[in-house]
Amino acid sequence: MTQTPHEHPAWASESIERFGLSKAVEQAADAVVITGADGRILYVNPMFTAMTGYSSLEAVGQNPSVLKSGRHSEAFYRQMWETIRSGRVWDGEMVNRCKDGRLYNEEMRIAPVLDSTGEIVSYIAIKRDVTERIRTTQALAESEELYRTAFQTSLDAITINRMSDGMYIAVNRAFFEIMGYEPEEVVGRTSLAMDVWVNPLDRRNLIETLGRDSHCRDLEAQFRAKSGRVFWGLISASVIEIGGVPCNLSVIRDVSNNKLAEEKIRNLALFDPLTGLPNRLLLAERLEQALVTGSRSLQRRALLFVDLDNFKTLNDSLGHHVGDLFLQESSRRITGCIRKGDTAARLGGDEFVVMLEGLSEVLELAVAQARMVGEKILTAIGQPYRLEDRDWRITSSIGITMFKEDNGGAAEILKQADLAMYQAKSQGRNTIRFFSPVLQAAVNARASLESELRSAIGAGQLELHYQPQGDHGRFIGSEALVRWRHPERGLLPPATFIPLAEETGLILPLGDWVLKTACEQIAAWSRNEAAASLSVAVNISARQLRQPHFVKDVLAALNRAEANPRNLQLELTESMLLDDIDDTVAKIKELRNHGVRFSLDDFGTGYSSLSYLKRLPLDQLKIDRSFVHDILTDCISAAIAQSVISLGRAINLPVIAEGVETEKQREFLLCLGCQLFQGYLFSRPLPLEEFEKVLLKSTKMRSYNSRLMADSREIIQIASGTSGVRCEA
Repeated sequence: MTQTPHEHPAWASESIERFGLSKAVEQAADAVVITGADGRILYVNPMFTAMTGYSSLEAVGQNPSVLKSGRHSEAFYRQMWETIRSGRVWDGEMVNRCKDGRLYNEEMRIAPVLDSTGEIVSYIAIKRDVTERIRTTQALAESEELYRTAFQTSLDAITINRMSDGMYIAVNRAFFEIMGYEPEEVVGRTSLAMDVWVNPLDRRNLIETLGRDSHCRDLEAQFRAKSGRVFWGLISASVIEIGGVPCNLSVIRDVSNNKLAEEKIRNLALFDPLTGLPNRLLLAERLEQALVTGSRSLQRRALLFVDLDNFKTLNDSLGHHVGDLFLQESSRRITGCIRKGDTAARLGGDEFVVMLEGLSEVLELAVAQARMVGEKILTAIGQPYRLEDRDWRITSSIGITMFKEDNGGAAEILKQADLAMYQAKSQGRNTIRFFSPVLQAAVNARASLESELRSAIGAGQLELHYQPQGDHGRFIGSEALVRWRHPERGLLPPATFIPLAEETGLILPLGDWVLKTACEQIAAWSRNEAAASLSVAVNISARQLRQPHFVKDVLAALNRAEANPRNLQLELTESMLLDDIDDTVAKIKELRNHGVRFSLDDFGTGYSSLSYLKRLPLDQLKIDRSFVHDILTDCISAAIAQSVISLGRAINLPVIAEGVETEKQREFLLCLGCQLFQGYLFSRPLPLEEFEKVLLKSTKMRSYNSRLMADSREIIQIASGTSGVRCEA
C-alpha cells in the first residue's frame, strides 16, 4: 500500500508514542525533527515537509546534513554539536537547502533528550522558516542605508525640523556646505533663532501649507547663509512623525544661478540693451497694468512720447558710435527728470516714452504737472553733449496724452502720444503738444485718405496737369504735376496727398504711374509737329531714386510708350543728394547715356549743393520759388538768385526760375540774366486738353509773328531798293 507524504512507518509511530508526542506536534506551525543520539532522523512533522520538500519517508533514517547549503563552516557545525552533546540547548540561525535546491533561512533550537541515567538518547529540533523576515529586514536595512546615503550625498540641502518651532533635528552635508555652518551649530537650534529665513513670512507660509496639505512643492524663498550671503532656494517639503512629534522633511535647492539666468533673459526680453531702459514690451505691460488699476484710483496719468530732432542726420554724419553715446546720455537725462515711481522706456531708434504716475485728480492740474515734466526733459536734452572731446547739441519734440482709465487700450494711448509728438514736429520742433480730439479727427481723416489714395492709383482718379516752361513767349517744355480727382472732394492738389504718399510708401506706385503717364504723353506729342520737341519734367521722390531697379524702371516706361528719352527730364531735389551721392551719380550717368535729362529742383534750399554739384551730370538748375517770391523785397533772396544764375552760367547750365507770378519778378530775373521761366504769370498747371489749346494758340501766334516779321523785312528791303527784285516799266 502506497503511503502519503506524512505517513510514518510502524516503528516511527511507536517513536511518537514513546516520546509522548501529541497530535499538536503534527499540527504545529514550526517544523519538528527528532533524531537519535547518532544524529539520524527518527521523526519529522508535516511542517518539516512543507519547509524542505522532503516527506517523512524520505527524511527518516537520513542524517540532517542532507539539508546543508554549504553556507556555514565546519567550525559552525562543530560548535553546535559540542553544545548539544554537552547537554545544553543550542539556539541559532542557519541557511539550509530544500529538496528542490532552493535556499531558505531558519531559526532553530536543538535540545538533547536524556534518559533516567542522564544519557542522551535523542535530540529534538524546532525549526522556523524566517526567509521572508530576513529578506524584509535586509531590504529595510538596505533601504535605510540607501536613505542615509541619499540624505548625506544629496547636492540639495535636506533638513528635518520640528513643526512647532522649526528646531533642527537632522541636516545633511549639503546643508552645511550651502549654509556655511558646522554640525554643532545647527542641531538643536531653531531656524528662526539662526535667522535663516530672509523673510520669516515665507516659513509661516510653508508651515500653513504643510498643515493644510501635508506637503508642498517648489516654494521659492530667500535664505541667509552664516556669512550673510542671501540666495534663492526652491523648497519641497512633507510632514513626517518622529517619535510621535510632527516634523517636516524639507529639500532646499539653491537656484540663485537659475534666478540670475532668468533675470538676464528677462532683461534681454524686457530692457533695451543700449540704454538699460524698459523696452516696448515692458512698457506695454506697465501701461496695461496702469489701465487695470486706474479704475480703482482717482489720480490721473500721462504718457509722454519723446523724439530727438534730426537724430538720423546726426547719426549718419557723425557715425553710429557717437549716435549711441547720444542715446545713452539722452536716456540718463530723461530718467533724471522723472520720479522713482514713473517709467522711462526706449521704443527704438531715437524714440523714448515716459509714463507719469500719480498726477492730480483735477485734469487741469494734471496737465500742468505733465507739461512741467515735459519742459524739464526739453531743457535737459537741449543742454550741450560733451562727446569725444567735442560739444554737440540736439533738441527734442514731445507729444503728451492724458489718461486715467482704459482709453481704448495701451496701443491706442501710445498712438495718441505719438500723434501729438508728430504735431510738435510739424510745428517747429523743440516743443510740446498735447493730444486732443481735434487731432484725433485729423488722424482719422488722414487714415481714410490713405485708404482712398491706395484705391485711387488703380481706379483712374489720378491725372497729370502740365505747367508751361519757356522764355520770351516760346514754350520749350512743361512740368507734369499730378492731381487727384476725388469722387467726393473734387480736384485735390498734390500738397494734400503727396506727403501722405511719402510717409506710407504709396509714393512708389504713385511715382510709377506719373512716370508711365508722362512717357505716354511724350510719345503722343511726338506725332504732333507743334509739340514734338517739348520736354516733360517729372518730379522723382527720394524713395524712387533709392530703389535698386530705378534705372530699369525708367527705361522700361520709355520703351513701353516708345517715347523719346531726350524729351524726358527728371527733377531731383537737393535732399536726395545726402543719402548716397555715389549711387545717385551712377544712376544719373546711366540714364543720361540713354538721353534722359536731369534738373536739380529747389536749388539753393539745401546746404550741401556746391560740394555735390560738380559731381552731378545735370542739364538744368531751378531757382526755388521761395527766393523768387521774395526777390523784390528781400536782398538775400535776390543775392541767392543772382548766385544761382551766375553759377549756372559759369558751369554752362541753363537756369529756370519757378514760381514767377508778376511781370516785375520776370523783369528783375531777366536783368540778372535768367532766360527761362515757369509760373502763374504765364500759366497755371493745366489739364491736358487746355494745355494743348494754349500750346496751339502760342504756336499760331509765334507763326503769325514770324510771317509778319518776314513781310516787314521784305517791305523795308523793297522800299530801300535792296531787295534784289527788279521793277520793270
